[in-house]
Amino acid sequence: MGITDFIEEAAGAYAADKALEAVDPNAGFLAKAAAAVAGFEGVEAIKEHFAGEQAAAAPQDDAQSDTSQSDDSNA
Repeated sequence: MGITDFIEEAAGAYAADKALEAVDPNAGFLAKAAAAVAGFEGVEAIKEHFAGEQAAAAPQDDAQSDTSQSDDSNA
């Protein structure tokens, strides 16, 4: 876990806390703590989602380049 990962997760926790305050200014400590944990974990889920999309897109690019090479050899 690098410092950038920690900063991203802390920013997610802070953003979730501020969003809760905007919705419910009288939120209690437990609600704020739950929002912070959700924001902290949410950043990790978003990063995994986008990493999965990038990993899924990369093999398709390779497969397309392989088919174009095989088409050239048939000509």
